[in-house]
Amino acid sequence: MKYINAAEILPDNLLNEIQRYVNGEVLYIPSVKKEIKWGERNGTRQYFESRNRVIKQKFQIGITIEQLAEEFGLAYETVRKIVYRMD
Repeated sequence: MKYINAAEILPDNLLNEIQRYVNGEVLYIPSVKKEIKWGERNGTRQYFESRNRVIKQKFQIGITIEQLAEEFGLAYETVRKIVYRMD
């Protein structure tokens, strides 16, 4: 993280206002870039959402949690959380 002297880049009136709250302290100003959620950049989130949707559909037609856990290579508790999660 690069530090910039606020006096060099901010207008005087804005600098004076900020100094009223954090005079002489280090202040972090977060980026305005949109936060990308986990897995959105590489498609992982979409993969898991699709997989979980299939698991729920199969559970609704009568396939047991044990069978789903075996089919998808997941723990029983993981499948249980998927099928009972309220989305």
